[in-house]
Amino acid sequence: MPLVHIHLIEDRRDAAAVRRIADVVQEVLREHFAAPPRDRYQLITEHKSGHIIAEDTGLGLDRTDDIVLIQIVQQGRTSEQKQATYRALAQRLHDECGLNGNDLIVSVVENTQADWSFGNGVAQFLTGDL
Repeated sequence: MPLVHIHLIEDRRDAAAVRRIADVVQEVLREHFAAPPRDRYQLITEHKSGHIIAEDTGLGLDRTDDIVLIQIVQQGRTSEQKQATYRALAQRLHDECGLNGNDLIVSVVENTQADWSFGNGVAQFLTGDL
């Protein structure tokens, strides 16, 4: 049940390009992260220039305002699934959206079934509804 936050710099891409990034992310999660069909929860935030500060962490990565920062909140994925997802995101976003690999940052955050309510104040995983 991934919840995906996609952060971009505003006015760098048109609406169709932003949607294509979101679609690629969803496709990769279905293929490599075992995201179920129709399980799409994405928040796309466009920030003003200068409002994403992403240094290279000493890796020598040159970043531009084309940066895409993706945070995936999830439960139960293996290290292998995460690494396959990172690779596939970099490759597909490059091939289909023209994103330079230096401008992609991905962070995965763990949570549990008790950390989700999909409506009506009910923890559906815990009640057995999901």
